[in-house]
Amino acid sequence: MILKQEYDRYTADDFSVWKTLFDRQHALIGQKICREYREALELVEFKGTEIPRMDRINEILKATTGWQAVVVPGILPDKEFFELMAQRRFPATTWLRRPDQLDYLEEPDMFHDVFGHTPLLTQQHYTGFLEGLGRIALRWIDDPDMVERITRLYWYTIEFGLIREEGEARIFGAGIVSSVGESRYCLQAGPPPHLRDFDLDTILDSAFRKDIFQEQYFIAEGYDQLLASLVPLESRLEQFQYKKKNPPALTGGF
Repeated sequence: MILKQEYDRYTADDFSVWKTLFDRQHALIGQKICREYREALELVEFKGTEIPRMDRINEILKATTGWQAVVVPGILPDKEFFELMAQRRFPATTWLRRPDQLDYLEEPDMFHDVFGHTPLLTQQHYTGFLEGLGRIALRWIDDPDMVERITRLYWYTIEFGLIREEGEARIFGAGIVSSVGESRYCLQAGPPPHLRDFDLDTILDSAFRKDIFQEQYFIAEGYDQLLASLVPLESRLEQFQYKKKNPPALTGGF
């Protein structure tokens, strides 16, 4: 279901929540978040004092990559979600969490969807990966096992991915960009969370949880590596499906 942003319905609490979230994440950007996101945030003109207008975001996206952000009520079924991506449209909510939910929210709100995702929709290689992932997912949409594996790749890149920049791991995944706690945790000093080099096979075999900080993060060498992963992704899915349909014969005897 595609909706419209009802800007006049935002309350003083909504503006206060946006400003609080924006200001504290903005303070971390120079320390932990990748250069490309920082540049993209300037491009979309976000400010702490103003909840972004979807119409203006879409003007900028149209002029840069041709993508559009579409307003949705919440998390979409897999088919609708991947259909939008394949059509170069990104689903985003426009409701904001309550003041007592600043540090944790189970379902993505506008700060996650808009602050976290839409700036990088101005970048061609990022949107190329998204569009390609959407098209592949639609080819496998009737196979829940394959969709789950594709979702893992989305999760460990677009939502919780890291990227190497000048030899250092930097954040680009929206789930981290929009979370002050996870931004600090994923690259913390001392005993680190499990940081891994990007590896498609490991990602496709790695389940994830939504209710905790991630137990592992994958570091891509660059957006070119993400785009290049789409080719072997299709062959891996074909292999998984073949093994599922042709399990090894049981052997044994007396």
